[in-house]
Amino acid sequence: MESFIKVTEESSHYHHLEKMTIGELLTNMNREDLLVAEAVGKSISQIENLIQALVLKMKSGGRLFYIGAGTSGRLGVLDASECPPTFGVDKTLITGVIAGGEKALTNPIEHAEDSLMQGWKDLMRHHVSIKDMVIGLSTSGTTPYVLSALERCKEQNILTGSITCNHNSPIAHVADFPIEVIVGPEFLTGSTRLKAGTAEKMVLNMISTSAMIQLGKVLDNKMINMQLSNDKLIDRGARMLMQELNIEDYEKAKAILLQYGTVAKALNNYAIEK
Repeated sequence: MESFIKVTEESSHYHHLEKMTIGELLTNMNREDLLVAEAVGKSISQIENLIQALVLKMKSGGRLFYIGAGTSGRLGVLDASECPPTFGVDKTLITGVIAGGEKALTNPIEHAEDSLMQGWKDLMRHHVSIKDMVIGLSTSGTTPYVLSALERCKEQNILTGSITCNHNSPIAHVADFPIEVIVGPEFLTGSTRLKAGTAEKMVLNMISTSAMIQLGKVLDNKMINMQLSNDKLIDRGARMLMQELNIEDYEKAKAILLQYGTVAKALNNYAIEK
């Protein structure tokens, strides 16, 4: 393997944080955060390659699994959990798997990320198969829980991707579609929930949103398949129908929306049944 340096563990460029004013802390953190979008931009081609492969899997009935530990695992669960209400997809289409299970979402679990067996066991609970894609999330690129799970996926010919924040990491070398976003040392040395975590979140946004658009879950720039789970979303949906169907009466548009259940179904059926 090529030389591997954990940039994410290198010392911060800033010193004596305890002596900074709150304004100085915020200004310096913001200065570092500005580097994240630029770093993600340099990885667009890697992200594109992964999404193209993912969309092909999903169009053939496959699912997506994120697997990670700590902050990375939580971000994967967050992104997966947002997809059903946003795009109206089944909750099993995208699943976040985190070391330590659901308890780890709010509590640190001792040594959960160090297991060389549990990652694959956790995936097997979801009956992961060759139809699916598994994306390992690890800012360091070395998390044993994630690395061993991707290695087992490779043995089973299951397509894999990864999101890491160090060059040439072990996890990137295992993944079929590695994404490396190099954001540099953290403002607070080693605290990868900061820039590295932000980078992961940005890439996850890109992956799930782009895939759902490619699968036809969006019209123009509208979330036409969103679940009508609260008054705000019902209001948004009604206004979409007013615009798309040239309906001037808000209450009429709202009634049509509630009749069909989603903006997409209303658009597909209202004009035909009218």
